[in-house]
Amino acid sequence: MALADLSAPSAGHAFTSIYRNHHSWLVNMLWRKLGNVDNAADLAQDTFARLLLANDASALREPRAYLTTVSSRLAAHHFRRLALERAYLDALALQPEATAPSPETRALVLEALTAVSCVLDQLPARTRDAFLMSQLDGMTYREIAEVLDVTVNVVQKAMGKAFEHCYHAVYG
Repeated sequence: MALADLSAPSAGHAFTSIYRNHHSWLVNMLWRKLGNVDNAADLAQDTFARLLLANDASALREPRAYLTTVSSRLAAHHFRRLALERAYLDALALQPEATAPSPETRALVLEALTAVSCVLDQLPARTRDAFLMSQLDGMTYREIAEVLDVTVNVVQKAMGKAFEHCYHAVYG
Protein backbone atom coordinates (compact mmCIF):
# COMPACT_ATOMS: atom_id res chain seq x y z
CA MET A 1 0.00 0.00 0.00
CA ALA A 2 1.46 3.33 -0.99
CA LEU A 3 1.16 6.39 1.17
CA ALA A 4 -0.31 8.20 -1.79
CA ASP A 5 -3.34 5.91 -1.51
CA LEU A 6 -4.02 7.18 2.02
CA SER A 7 -3.76 10.78 0.93
CA ALA A 8 -6.64 10.42 -1.50
CA PRO A 9 -9.32 12.85 -0.30
CA SER A 10 -12.15 10.31 -0.27
CA ALA A 11 -10.15 7.60 1.52
CA GLY A 12 -8.88 9.95 4.23
CA HIS A 13 -12.26 11.63 4.65
CA ALA A 14 -14.06 8.27 4.88
CA PHE A 15 -11.65 6.97 7.51
CA THR A 16 -11.88 10.21 9.53
CA SER A 17 -15.65 10.13 9.36
CA ILE A 18 -15.84 6.51 10.48
CA TYR A 19 -13.38 7.18 13.30
CA ARG A 20 -15.29 10.23 14.58
CA ASN A 21 -18.71 8.59 14.29
CA HIS A 22 -17.87 5.17 15.71
CA HIS A 23 -14.82 5.38 17.99
CA SER A 24 -16.75 6.02 21.23
CA TRP A 25 -19.28 3.35 20.37
CA LEU A 26 -16.51 0.82 19.68
CA VAL A 27 -14.65 1.61 22.91
CA ASN A 28 -17.88 1.21 24.91
CA MET A 29 -18.69 -2.09 23.20
CA LEU A 30 -15.18 -3.41 23.88
CA TRP A 31 -15.29 -2.14 27.46
CA ARG A 32 -18.41 -4.24 28.08
CA LYS A 33 -16.71 -7.24 26.47
CA LEU A 34 -13.32 -6.86 28.17
CA GLY A 35 -14.28 -5.24 31.46
CA ASN A 36 -11.34 -2.85 31.23
CA VAL A 37 -11.49 0.56 29.58
CA ASP A 38 -7.74 0.71 28.91
CA ASN A 39 -7.73 -2.61 27.06
CA ALA A 40 -10.89 -1.52 25.24
CA ALA A 41 -9.22 1.70 24.08
CA ASP A 42 -6.14 -0.24 22.94
CA LEU A 43 -8.20 -2.73 20.95
CA ALA A 44 -10.28 0.07 19.44
CA GLN A 45 -7.09 1.75 18.24
CA ASP A 46 -5.85 -1.58 16.84
CA THR A 47 -9.18 -2.00 15.05
CA PHE A 48 -8.95 1.42 13.44
CA ALA A 49 -5.31 0.80 12.56
CA ARG A 50 -6.40 -2.32 10.65
CA LEU A 51 -9.08 -0.30 8.87
CA LEU A 52 -6.50 2.34 7.96
CA LEU A 53 -4.06 -0.29 6.67
CA ALA A 54 -6.81 -2.01 4.68
CA ASN A 55 -7.41 1.33 2.94
CA ASP A 56 -11.01 0.42 2.17
CA ALA A 57 -12.90 2.78 4.51
CA SER A 58 -14.65 4.49 1.60
CA ALA A 59 -16.03 1.14 0.40
CA LEU A 60 -17.68 0.27 3.74
CA ARG A 61 -21.45 0.33 3.69
CA GLU A 62 -21.82 -0.98 7.26
CA PRO A 63 -18.87 0.37 9.26
CA ARG A 64 -20.15 -0.94 12.59
CA ALA A 65 -20.41 -4.48 11.23
CA TYR A 66 -16.84 -4.24 9.97
CA LEU A 67 -15.57 -2.72 13.21
CA THR A 68 -17.42 -5.35 15.25
CA THR A 69 -15.90 -8.19 13.22
CA VAL A 70 -12.34 -6.88 13.37
CA SER A 71 -12.53 -5.91 17.05
CA SER A 72 -14.10 -9.26 17.97
CA ARG A 73 -11.20 -11.06 16.32
CA LEU A 74 -8.72 -8.84 18.13
CA ALA A 75 -10.55 -9.43 21.43
CA ALA A 76 -10.47 -13.20 20.83
CA HIS A 77 -6.73 -12.96 20.21
CA HIS A 78 -6.37 -10.88 23.38
CA PHE A 79 -8.21 -13.53 25.42
CA ARG A 80 -6.15 -16.34 23.85
CA ARG A 81 -2.94 -14.51 24.75
CA LEU A 82 -4.18 -13.98 28.33
CA ALA A 83 -5.11 -17.66 28.59
CA LEU A 84 -1.68 -18.65 27.29
CA GLU A 85 0.07 -16.41 29.80
CA ARG A 86 -2.18 -17.66 32.60
CA ALA A 87 -1.51 -21.31 31.67
CA TYR A 88 2.22 -20.65 31.63
CA LEU A 89 2.11 -18.94 35.02
CA ASP A 90 -0.06 -21.76 36.43
CA ALA A 91 2.45 -24.33 35.17
CA LEU A 92 5.24 -22.34 36.82
CA ALA A 93 3.33 -22.26 40.09
CA LEU A 94 3.14 -26.07 40.09
CA GLN A 95 6.91 -26.45 39.83
CA PRO A 96 8.92 -26.89 42.99
CA GLU A 97 10.71 -23.71 44.00
CA ALA A 98 14.15 -25.21 43.34
CA THR A 99 13.31 -25.86 39.66
CA ALA A 100 11.28 -22.74 39.03
CA PRO A 101 12.84 -20.61 36.30
CA SER A 102 14.44 -17.35 37.25
CA PRO A 103 12.62 -14.06 36.62
CA GLU A 104 14.96 -13.50 33.65
CA THR A 105 14.05 -16.88 32.16
CA ARG A 106 10.35 -16.18 32.68
CA ALA A 107 10.74 -12.82 30.95
CA LEU A 108 12.55 -14.48 28.03
CA VAL A 109 9.84 -17.13 27.70
CA LEU A 110 7.07 -14.51 27.75
CA GLU A 111 9.01 -12.49 25.17
CA ALA A 112 9.31 -15.60 22.97
CA LEU A 113 5.59 -16.31 23.37
CA THR A 114 4.81 -12.73 22.38
CA ALA A 115 7.04 -13.08 19.30
CA VAL A 116 5.26 -16.31 18.34
CA SER A 117 1.93 -14.57 18.85
CA CYS A 118 3.01 -11.71 16.55
CA VAL A 119 4.08 -14.15 13.84
CA LEU A 120 0.76 -15.99 14.07
CA ASP A 121 -1.15 -12.69 13.97
CA GLN A 122 0.20 -12.15 10.45
CA LEU A 123 -1.65 -15.24 9.21
CA PRO A 124 -5.20 -15.09 7.87
CA ALA A 125 -7.71 -15.91 10.62
CA ARG A 126 -8.75 -19.34 9.29
CA THR A 127 -5.14 -20.37 8.66
CA ARG A 128 -4.13 -19.27 12.17
CA ASP A 129 -7.11 -21.07 13.72
CA ALA A 130 -6.31 -24.29 11.87
CA PHE A 131 -2.66 -24.06 12.90
CA LEU A 132 -3.52 -23.48 16.58
CA MET A 133 -6.08 -26.30 16.60
CA SER A 134 -3.48 -28.65 15.16
CA GLN A 135 -0.44 -27.59 17.15
CA LEU A 136 -1.98 -26.63 20.51
CA ASP A 137 -5.14 -28.73 20.67
CA GLY A 138 -3.71 -31.77 18.88
CA MET A 139 -6.69 -31.99 16.53
CA THR A 140 -6.49 -33.98 13.32
CA TYR A 141 -6.96 -32.28 9.98
CA ARG A 142 -10.34 -33.99 9.64
CA GLU A 143 -11.46 -32.65 13.04
CA ILE A 144 -10.24 -29.17 12.13
CA ALA A 145 -12.08 -29.35 8.81
CA GLU A 146 -15.31 -30.21 10.63
CA VAL A 147 -14.93 -27.34 13.11
CA LEU A 148 -14.09 -24.81 10.38
CA ASP A 149 -16.67 -26.27 7.98
CA VAL A 150 -14.13 -26.71 5.18
CA THR A 151 -12.58 -29.66 3.38
CA VAL A 152 -9.54 -31.54 4.64
CA ASN A 153 -7.72 -30.30 1.54
CA VAL A 154 -8.33 -26.68 2.60
CA VAL A 155 -6.94 -27.49 6.05
CA GLN A 156 -3.87 -29.14 4.51
CA LYS A 157 -3.20 -26.08 2.36
CA ALA A 158 -3.71 -23.75 5.34
CA MET A 159 -1.27 -25.79 7.42
CA GLY A 160 1.29 -25.69 4.62
CA LYS A 161 0.98 -21.91 4.45
CA ALA A 162 1.23 -21.62 8.24
CA PHE A 163 4.36 -23.80 8.43
CA GLU A 164 5.94 -21.91 5.54
CA HIS A 165 5.12 -18.56 7.19
CA CYS A 166 6.62 -19.72 10.51
CA TYR A 167 9.72 -21.05 8.75
CA HIS A 168 10.28 -17.71 6.99
CA ALA A 169 9.69 -15.80 10.22
CA VAL A 170 12.42 -17.82 11.95
CA TYR A 171 14.94 -18.37 9.14
CA GLY A 172 14.19 -15.47 6.82
